[in-house]
Amino acid sequence: MFAIISDIHSNIEALTAVLEDIDKRGIKTIHCLGDIVGYGPNPKECLDLVMAKTEVCIMGNHDHATLYEPTNFNTGAERAALWTRFELETEPDKELLDKRMHFLINLPMRHHMELKLDGSHAHLEFVHASPRKPIHEYVFPDDAFSSSPKLGLIFNRVHHICFIGHTHLPGVFLDDPDFYTADELDSVYPIIEDERAIINVGSVGQPRDGDTRASYAYVEGNEVHFVRVKYDMEKTIEKIYSIDGLDNFEADRLREGK
Repeated sequence: MFAIISDIHSNIEALTAVLEDIDKRGIKTIHCLGDIVGYGPNPKECLDLVMAKTEVCIMGNHDHATLYEPTNFNTGAERAALWTRFELETEPDKELLDKRMHFLINLPMRHHMELKLDGSHAHLEFVHASPRKPIHEYVFPDDAFSSSPKLGLIFNRVHHICFIGHTHLPGVFLDDPDFYTADELDSVYPIIEDERAIINVGSVGQPRDGDTRASYAYVEGNEVHFVRVKYDMEKTIEKIYSIDGLDNFEADRLREGK
């Protein structure tokens, strides 16, 4: 049994609420699909929690942008990346600064696991964006209907099950091609040995599917469970408003879940 979180985006209130929910379920192992930072007001605190609580963490595009350059980012995302970098680099505790930067720099782009789930064999892959381009490529629900050749090429890189984040839209892609939201699945997807799937676990810190609650998933037996968790959204919003280096839009969108 393990949990999968993604796209925390420096939202410590959402991350704390999700970690509490995971703990209440008795889940001891957590994998993170990246974008620990970006957009939100608490990058250092989120990094510290992810370092302490996760077994595996993947490089996200905002993690990458904070370290290097926010290429092809919109203005708000770019401002957030540059502000986040400043926050991390001006940490007065050099040991803590080095620990955080070393963690970010060494995040892998992929992680693989071979498991027996209720007697069946499962090959699991974890990336931030897509199995084809693990840091930057977006896989949108509409791709299943309007860009099926793109989805076909992406599925060529899928051995069995691939967990992703990046779009902040929880649901399951099948290679028919098709896409099912978490709601359409009643929040449960059964892993089948001969069925390939790309599973988006949604976003902890900035949901975009119209539901303002934090999103994550966990695997128990051969089932993937999608979970939503309420958190103190207004507290996060007020923090963003108070920081000149962050765009107010990143706060406003939390209220809309978009």
